[in-house]
Amino acid sequence: MVSRRLPATSDRILPGTEDALRIDLDGTPVDGLRGQTIAGVLLGSGVLAWRRTSRAGKPRGVFCGIGVCFDCIVTVNGQRDVRACQRRAADGDRIETQQDALPEPTTENDPFGDRT
Repeated sequence: MVSRRLPATSDRILPGTEDALRIDLDGTPVDGLRGQTIAGVLLGSGVLAWRRTSRAGKPRGVFCGIGVCFDCIVTVNGQRDVRACQRRAADGDRIETQQDALPEPTTENDPFGDRT
């Protein structure tokens, strides 16, 4: 395993071309390569976090990288809650970061029904 990106043309298993693509992250253009996930494009461009936690506003990016943890969710072309580690980037994708407020406790979502 290497810690740097290998050129697609030097891939010994499935050599390919390096077709460039460009996505938009909150109005900022980010360049990547065809075949990369959205998370791969963002990480390759030095963007490490693109979501904030609801409770403390802490930055989140890729944690598991296999679509289990939901830390990397973004809005893609208007569709919310897309896991960036699971979706391949397409040229022209519009990516928006997400931060959702915690829901207000109500008797409907409070299992104990005694919170105010």
